[in-house]
Amino acid sequence: MNKVFREFLSICPKHKVSVSLLAKAMSSQASYNFETLKVTTPAEYVKHVELNRPQKLNAMNTAFWADMIDCFNKLSVDPDCRVVVLSGAGRMFTAGLDFKDSDALQIPMMEADPSRKAFALIQHLRHLQASFNGIEMCNKPVIAAMHNGCIGGGIDMTAAADIRYCTSDAWFQIKEVDLGLAADLGTLSRFPKIVGNDSLCRELVYTGRKFLADEAKDVGFVSRIFPDKASMMASCLELAVTIASKSPVAVQGSKNIQVFSRDHSVQEGLNYTSTWNSAMLQSEDTKNAVMAMMAKEKPVFSKL
Repeated sequence: MNKVFREFLSICPKHKVSVSLLAKAMSSQASYNFETLKVTTPAEYVKHVELNRPQKLNAMNTAFWADMIDCFNKLSVDPDCRVVVLSGAGRMFTAGLDFKDSDALQIPMMEADPSRKAFALIQHLRHLQASFNGIEMCNKPVIAAMHNGCIGGGIDMTAAADIRYCTSDAWFQIKEVDLGLAADLGTLSRFPKIVGNDSLCRELVYTGRKFLADEAKDVGFVSRIFPDKASMMASCLELAVTIASKSPVAVQGSKNIQVFSRDHSVQEGLNYTSTWNSAMLQSEDTKNAVMAMMAKEKPVFSKL
């Protein structure tokens, strides 16, 4: 496990999937080359995506937004990927927006009337939102592994993940209020549903105060805390390997249904599930899983 983990530092993609994108993702891992992300394969069917600007505390520059969209678009349809681990290189998970990148800060403001400026800004913000929506839309479960600071856009990003782990030195900050704006890349939509405490959520959003690992776990933003990054990453890999050993039809279906059900009524969720499983219960994976269980063997599932 330790040997595998030492190789474990980077990974992959989805969003609007075209035929050419699907063919590219299925044909070559070499396409996982990005300016701001490092993608590796620490174990079979496991991809590790690492924010890879350690000298800049993994601050989010112009290239980052496009890299995230491209990466998770590809991961979503890659048959060699069943689980994604998302972490940050260097001494901090992410410092959020890169304020030294003038292009990242540039807001499209043409010489036009306010309504036309607004339309341009809407398109700009939706492009940025797509960078993190891709994590939630990715068919594969995404495990976020956070150490030290997770600031601003880091909350937007990890709120879209399926599972969140952190180190004991981790701290979090919904920083946007201090910049004179409302968080606009997912925090205000996802974070309240994760923590389930409206009063605390508003406190954190309105004040921009830091909250530490223990508080993040108490409110349910993270599920586990580790003493250091090495032990956290080892546990993330172990978890990812376990998930990757399960039926990809079952795991990806479960993610799809949970995302849908979160934003709909119980009955709507039940109806969606029955429709989904009317097709998926016919999968060979169900038969393989049951037969392996009866024979007390480990099931093997074909690529999806």
